[in-house]
Amino acid sequence: MTDTRKLRILLVTRNMPPLVGGMERLNWHMADELSRHAEVHVIAPQGSAATAPPDVRVIELPLRPLWKFFLYAQWYAWREARRWRPDLLLAGSGLTALPVWLTARLARTRAAAYVHGLDLAVPHPIYRKLWLPALRRMDCVIANSLATGLLAERVGVERTRIGIVHPGVEVPKSLPDVHVVARFRTEHGLRDHPVLLSVGRLSTRKGLREFVTNALPRVAAVYPNVILLIVGDAPVDALYAEAQSLDSILAAAERVGVAGNVRFLGTITDYYQLGIVYRAADVHVFPVRDILGDPEGFGMVAVEAAAHGLPTVAFATGGVIDAVAEGVSGQLVESGNYLELANAIIETVANGDSMTESCKLFAGRFAWPCFGASIREMLAKARD
Repeated sequence: MTDTRKLRILLVTRNMPPLVGGMERLNWHMADELSRHAEVHVIAPQGSAATAPPDVRVIELPLRPLWKFFLYAQWYAWREARRWRPDLLLAGSGLTALPVWLTARLARTRAAAYVHGLDLAVPHPIYRKLWLPALRRMDCVIANSLATGLLAERVGVERTRIGIVHPGVEVPKSLPDVHVVARFRTEHGLRDHPVLLSVGRLSTRKGLREFVTNALPRVAAVYPNVILLIVGDAPVDALYAEAQSLDSILAAAERVGVAGNVRFLGTITDYYQLGIVYRAADVHVFPVRDILGDPEGFGMVAVEAAAHGLPTVAFATGGVIDAVAEGVSGQLVESGNYLELANAIIETVANGDSMTESCKLFAGRFAWPCFGASIREMLAKARD
């Protein structure tokens, strides 16, 4: 008799809503896309069930303290494996690789992990002694970029077990109305000023303070009324992410005489509202710093900007190279060359909407259904 039941996947993740960030959105969409073709149960932090995708069962655990989350994750993963008998266990990041691999071995089933970059570079000796060996023994390791795939090789994952699946993006069916965008610009005093946009956590790696110090004055010399809009906040519960406070960024702007060119909007979680901000901007700036031991795994925000027709000017480091297509969705600049970065921003502002359509076409390749199809293909190979 043929077994017609759906594939069963148990996803264990530390990153799901209500936490806010690219990794959280990715894990939500991963569960959602997989649930369209499989039964999916998720072990995740408290609060995740309220916003979980339809038809996805969530087992909630306290996130703090982190050591307790790992212990609970191990226990509940093993209990769920015995009760439900999943066909495959999936770690939403390297952080949950250890409980996933141990449970898979005990349950005699397959294990896979989706890795993001920093989870392969954590310097903590216990993490490197226990978590990295678990990743090496996974049946499949899915990396979010070519750069992250290389990091996986460097920590000992066999190349034949590594696949590349870029994170997805929600491609809007229609962009915010021009009148809505004009109203936003008026409300925030932007008028017809050139607008640079930064979206994301204010971490040391994102390099916003250095951008304000070393590049914004050059842009302001050409466009004195340029405005840098900052959307985001200091990282919370992030893995080894050091923060750059808003005060320190504003102090840097004051020192170089561009304090009047900087505006802070705080965190925006509503995708439609964020879309209005994207449409109100002229350039998305992504001055990610190349820091040893703190890699930029991909750069989802650059693809998100492209989905709204907004080009990105970025340093060519880590997985950002996969997230920005030169001359199509923006410009890539030699890492650390702030003069060249400023000049690329000036050029992009001068060219107006010349890349709007190519940006949207580029972003279409990253639509969440495409991401889901690629993930399912990788997991099918791991299970065979």
